[in-house]
Amino acid sequence: MQTDATTYYEALRTRDKRFDGIFFVAVQSTRIYCRPVCKAQTPLFKNCQFHRSAASAEKAGYRPCLRCRPELAPGNAAVDAASRLATLAMTRIEDGALSLGGVDQLAAAMGISSRHLRRVVEAEYGVTPIELAQTQKLLTAKRLLTDTNLPLNHVALASGFSSVRRFNALFLERYRMNPTEIRKTGVAKVASDSFICELAFREPYDWSSILKFLKARACSGVEFVDETKYMRTVSHADHAGWLSVERSKSRDALTVTISNSLAPVLLHVITRLKRLFDLQSVPEIVDTNLGKLAVSHPGLRVPGAFDEAEVAVRAILGQQVSVKGASLLAGRLSKLLGKPIVTPFQQLHLLTPTVSQLANAQPADIAALGIIKARAATIISLAKAMELDGLSLEPGAEINRTKMQLKSIAGIGDWTAEYISMRCLGWPDAFPYSDLGIKKVLGLKSDKAIIETAEQWRPWRSYAAMHLWKSLEGDTKEK
Repeated sequence: MQTDATTYYEALRTRDKRFDGIFFVAVQSTRIYCRPVCKAQTPLFKNCQFHRSAASAEKAGYRPCLRCRPELAPGNAAVDAASRLATLAMTRIEDGALSLGGVDQLAAAMGISSRHLRRVVEAEYGVTPIELAQTQKLLTAKRLLTDTNLPLNHVALASGFSSVRRFNALFLERYRMNPTEIRKTGVAKVASDSFICELAFREPYDWSSILKFLKARACSGVEFVDETKYMRTVSHADHAGWLSVERSKSRDALTVTISNSLAPVLLHVITRLKRLFDLQSVPEIVDTNLGKLAVSHPGLRVPGAFDEAEVAVRAILGQQVSVKGASLLAGRLSKLLGKPIVTPFQQLHLLTPTVSQLANAQPADIAALGIIKARAATIISLAKAMELDGLSLEPGAEINRTKMQLKSIAGIGDWTAEYISMRCLGWPDAFPYSDLGIKKVLGLKSDKAIIETAEQWRPWRSYAAMHLWKSLEGDTKEK
């Protein structure tokens, strides 16, 4: 690793939270690897090896610590282009990209060659994409074994293994323990309809601000947000249910309650929640780069997208209207097209419309909701582009090509393309320079002048936009 080993050892000795997820320590005497915040006795320096990823530690023959649970470590935001590309690849792999297709297919979706993908992933994490995916499967299975009461065969399938036999064999090979032994270490409690897991983040984390942002844009029936929690319905791969997210009172983590019906797609749910709440951010890096702009609200995050189509449609509905007005229209659209779902909460009773439902909707039906006809046509065209033309709005999609595809759709201009890049593509350097709120707070009218002013915030202009909008809180126009 580029950083001096003595620096990492000092971080380990002091249990420095800033390094959690940045590296893992493998202890030669125990053959176990840990997070730097592990509360176990600090090993001797001579017994330590430092790894950039959990997959690298496992490749070297170490098994994860059952105490600090490496699968719970926060992600690591990248600064340079190659590292960012590797991080985006990791995000796609976490979401099961290699279970659905191979490395070549993933590379094509990201607009790069498979050779380049392998090179940047190995340089960043010390392992191949396949090895990265294999470790992700094991750590997902470990989380399911620890946090849920899901039967072992269901755990195997939910983690991406094609057979229980392969699942058991790889567990024994890597961890020198069988799945049943792992389950005995768990804290899962019997519950009638849900289970709990945690997602770590790095402080500072402006939880109240991200909740306030999402609350203003919540889609009635699909989402519910108050001052302490975020809730929504979920549907993926024939599994539907609900989830609720709150800030942990004792740890630097979000506590997530998930309906048992979603346990088979836990990996997908966790990946989406990490995106939505921007848990991969390293605020120290971002805030330092933004300077004075970030002083008032350290740890402000860029809300991502749990469902890309949902947020993209919301962006279209938000063109030149108030936040409240756009949210009202989004609720009407969900009521028209979304399927009903039964949950324990009266606020959650609809599933968000799928891309297929949006693509096959009639423009007149959407317009009847009070949505401008041209905007209704744009929504349908966007959905068709996603369903039929290969338009991907997931993190890892090639940014410039995707923005060009978006702007080729009638009714989508620079503002909408930049907003979608911020929230759906997870692009940290997107900047909706034509936004009226940004023009107001900067006191500038010229797009050119705004773009020049924003140069000082590269490569974190998405975060700069959030800070600029934050300073306008109370403004009723869409942002």
